[in-house]
Amino acid sequence: MSDFNEFLTLDARLVILRALNDQSDGRLNDSLLADVLDTYGHHRSRDWIRQQLRFLADLGAVKNTDIGPVMVAAITRLGADHVERRTQLEGVKRPSIGA
Repeated sequence: MSDFNEFLTLDARLVILRALNDQSDGRLNDSLLADVLDTYGHHRSRDWIRQQLRFLADLGAVKNTDIGPVMVAAITRLGADHVERRTQLEGVKRPSIGA
């Protein structure tokens, strides 16, 4: 993977965690996450998004549930800690201070 593609992937993972953290219940499905990522310039397929959700689940940052053809992701305490800069997850862009 090129350095720029790696940067985009790290950023997209942070966008996913932030979007989940912004929800009152901490959950979004892969279709809604695709819309959020599009807003931030990450035009990716739902399959790619699901791969990132599985990566984040392997880190312990999210918990995924398949409901029929839809994957629902829920942020975990570890994922929220990353968004709030209390910890750092390898493979996810570090949030900016005050952002």
